[in-house]
Amino acid sequence: MKLYFKYVAMQLKAELEYKKAFALSLFFKMLSAISALISIVFLFDKFGSIAGYSFEEVLICFVMSFLGFSLAECFFRSFDHFDRILSDGEFDRILVRPRSIILQVLGVEVEFNRIGRAVVAIAIFIVLLIKRPELLQPDKAITLLLMIIGNVVIYAALFILKAGITFFTVQGLEIMNIFTDGARDLTQYPLNIYQEWIQKFLTFILPIALVNYYPLLYVIGKSNNKFYIILPIVAMLFIIPCYGVWRIGLKRYKSIGS
Repeated sequence: MKLYFKYVAMQLKAELEYKKAFALSLFFKMLSAISALISIVFLFDKFGSIAGYSFEEVLICFVMSFLGFSLAECFFRSFDHFDRILSDGEFDRILVRPRSIILQVLGVEVEFNRIGRAVVAIAIFIVLLIKRPELLQPDKAITLLLMIIGNVVIYAALFILKAGITFFTVQGLEIMNIFTDGARDLTQYPLNIYQEWIQKFLTFILPIALVNYYPLLYVIGKSNNKFYIILPIVAMLFIIPCYGVWRIGLKRYKSIGS
């Protein structure tokens, strides 16, 4: 981990060499999150509620989704862009170094400007905690923390899965963005507003509902099922098959060539 922190420090130092460009990039990432928030505000201004959920309850969904995605996108971005690492020969250099392959890939690209979305999400979260202090009750606070961690792990797992598939395709599959960006956009709202097949897909195939929707029901008092508290831990097991695809691809890999 010491090596990884050195990678992160180097990446941050490099980005801060161009402070104005970094600040602008950070601002535009924040703006994208704010625009998504404004769309929710307009929606509630028009309809008042969505499927019985209040504005503040939907904001919890928004915060969990954007915060988890932003952190995963920042620190696991190199897996999302793994095709570049393969095509420019960087992965061949990684393989000959006597250090963890995962840590080295993680250190190739850390995009701190992606934190812009997280900054907006955290600011909204603080306001929510002030307006709804019951969210700080121990069981609900633990649930919210697990929801955040679970979101990060699920999106990180999807990036790792994409990288694992890239061993076979060489070029990155843009279709994977449907599952990353698409899941982020869908989980801005409680999942029971969508069709049943979407709910089932996001529960049993891509278990994002286990870190967003079901724990949310417990946090806002729409369910007393305490099992929902630990569902994010169950969902984190999704990283195992994703890592398995990565390992299979890694064993298959020979070299990209020159």
